[in-house]
Amino acid sequence: MDFFNSRIHHWYAFFKRDLPWRNSRNPYFIWLSEIILQQTRIEQGLAYYLRFTHEFPTINELANASEDQVLKLWQGLGYYSRARNLFFTAKFIQKHHHGKFPEDYHSIRSLKGIGDYTAAAIASISFNLEYPAVDGNAFRVLSRFFGVPEPIDSNAGKKVFNELAKELIKGTNPGMHNQALMEFGALQCTPKNPDCLRCPLIENCFAFGSDKIGELPVKRNKTKQRDRYFSYLIFEFGNYTWLRQRKKNDIWKGLFEFPLIETTEETDADQILIHGEWHQITNCPYTTILSISNWKIHILSHQKIHFRFIQLGLSEEIGMSEELLRVNKEDILNFAVPKLLETFINEL
Repeated sequence: MDFFNSRIHHWYAFFKRDLPWRNSRNPYFIWLSEIILQQTRIEQGLAYYLRFTHEFPTINELANASEDQVLKLWQGLGYYSRARNLFFTAKFIQKHHHGKFPEDYHSIRSLKGIGDYTAAAIASISFNLEYPAVDGNAFRVLSRFFGVPEPIDSNAGKKVFNELAKELIKGTNPGMHNQALMEFGALQCTPKNPDCLRCPLIENCFAFGSDKIGELPVKRNKTKQRDRYFSYLIFEFGNYTWLRQRKKNDIWKGLFEFPLIETTEETDADQILIHGEWHQITNCPYTTILSISNWKIHILSHQKIHFRFIQLGLSEEIGMSEELLRVNKEDILNFAVPKLLETFINEL
């Protein structure tokens, strides 16, 4: 334990990245950084962190915003439930904690959108509490160095890793320790091609000594992706088009998009125009197909979105669903839209 901790802490002192949230113990900034960096590379998340802290420098200013403002600022980062939970929790803290972030682990853990790892990161960094923050990077380092064979995505495995992490954090500076372990996994003990020959742990590393770098950590379940097929309908009447806001508990809830028809496979455009959902979108009899894009693919963690755009001209502005919002084409990017639509609109 002492060998592991001393080498990791020494490495961190020399090689840690200079990141803005590391210069603060403000729990709002730590929370914000952790939520943004979930499933996100630091190189991408940093710009979002800076924009959020500039636009909303305090929890109360975030709580006083609108959800549309928050989603627009989050646009392009993905996993939009994170942004909705962030906004909900800011309002909750403003109402139930008088705008002050709670200071004990269990109160932090009870907040919406905050799990074990995030609660431990905030508690340790901001309040110096000994709670281990075990993320994917920490799982990898601990599994390889100590030779833990239990799957990291099993209940038994999580219990083993948590107990090990609890022993390691005892008597340390908990915030520094957690960050050192995560940073080591991110930069040194990487998923593929780790730089083992220059690793300060090499002499006692189980995985290196037994040639099992590629086998650890063990993961029981692989992510399965679901295929979905979206035909976006871009109705045009002069300078105007129509958008709708996603309401269901599905991907991109709360974001705006062109109306679409979802099918079970790639479908010819003429089949879309007679699809059962077509008349729920429009009853306008004067619709002309202007263009049809090729099918493209947008990858999410659990879904593969196959999509294309069908541009349609209207000779009269009648028959559009009341659920649709008529907007000037030049104003579309004032709305929070999914990344694939932002890319398409910018290309136009």
